[in-house]
Amino acid sequence: MARQLTETLVGALVIAAAVGFLLHLNQSTGAGAGGDSYPVTASFRAADGVRVGTDVRVAGVKIGSVTSLELNPRNYRAEVEITVSGEIEIPDDSVAVISSEGLLGGNYVEIHPGGSPINVEAGGEIIETQSSVSLIQLLLQFAQGGSE
Repeated sequence: MARQLTETLVGALVIAAAVGFLLHLNQSTGAGAGGDSYPVTASFRAADGVRVGTDVRVAGVKIGSVTSLELNPRNYRAEVEITVSGEIEIPDDSVAVISSEGLLGGNYVEIHPGGSPINVEAGGEIIETQSSVSLIQLLLQFAQGGSE
């Protein structure tokens, strides 16, 4: 009887831990915030280090994530679709920049808000973009004395 009770308690503890991990994963990835968000696109010359699920931030605060990344075969640019929290309005003169968290950190999409009173609508596009900078290319350029 005592053994069955112990096994039941251990099983319940394992299930509770699994539920806790799932709740933490849901909150940290923003997966549960799909109902109050809207899509916006941006086109980058290079989107190195960006993939589906990459954070979208304003002033270091996560406001959304990348939901789609495709190559446009007409102009060979990376078309990135991001989903932004419905509470955040992005001015239409904002700039989308692919930034790095540091030498060993990953990349994320950073939005530098503009000052326009007109906002990007759901399904709209952020026109001004700045692509990622390749650390390898910078080091090679530095080693070659800054010439191309």
